[in-house]
Amino acid sequence: MIPIAEHTLAAGSEPAVAAAASASATAAASVRSVRSVVYAAADADAPAGGIAGWAADLMDSLGAIGAGVAIALENLFPPLPSEVILPLAGFAASQGKFSLISALLWTTVGSVVGALALYWVGALLGRDRTVAIAARLPLVKTSDIEKTETWFARHGTKAVFFGRMIPIFRSMISIPAGIERMPLPLFLGLTTLGSLLWNSVFVLLGYGLGSRWHEVTDAVGLYSKAVLGVVALAVVAFVVARIRKAGRGSHRARS
Repeated sequence: MIPIAEHTLAAGSEPAVAAAASASATAAASVRSVRSVVYAAADADAPAGGIAGWAADLMDSLGAIGAGVAIALENLFPPLPSEVILPLAGFAASQGKFSLISALLWTTVGSVVGALALYWVGALLGRDRTVAIAARLPLVKTSDIEKTETWFARHGTKAVFFGRMIPIFRSMISIPAGIERMPLPLFLGLTTLGSLLWNSVFVLLGYGLGSRWHEVTDAVGLYSKAVLGVVALAVVAFVVARIRKAGRGSHRARS
């Protein structure tokens, strides 16, 4: 009787063991890291290393807060591309790593925190120091600062809002806002709205595209390069114009 009972007990436990093993496998699959999921999409040529891998590690460690940290750093260090981080956050949300609402919330919080840090850099720098620095720079005049101040007084609110949607300017626009001491509630409101709009577009695209989230990065990369090209041309035109003006001035002085 005892052997029969033991056999019956063992047989009865097999389904339970199998169910437990299945549950364990399901749980393990559900906690796959963001990085591993990114690598799993490598057959679609998704960028798995570099900035994407770094951002994925942050999201693995901190969840949606990690996406916010990555975006805050992107504001402080413009070479970090939001067009990689934001769609990746949406992709991670689509995989159940955190909720879509959390992705939108924390990436927007990160944008505001990064922008606020640069605002205070501008506020601490102040107008007098800005003018003093400009006076030491070649080809830059105090009148350039005055013209910038006049322009910002007229268009500052639009610049802060729409600047959140332009690479490079997303970060840099916060500094003149701080220098000119734009009212902080106004700055925070404009920055939050502009950031929420920009972030929502790319997080939602990444969420909808799933493993093809990198297609957003590829498309927006062209936009970023175009903006960089326009900025480079503007800088070159400014330098050439100033050199020519300086040359004409020296020629007149000799004559």
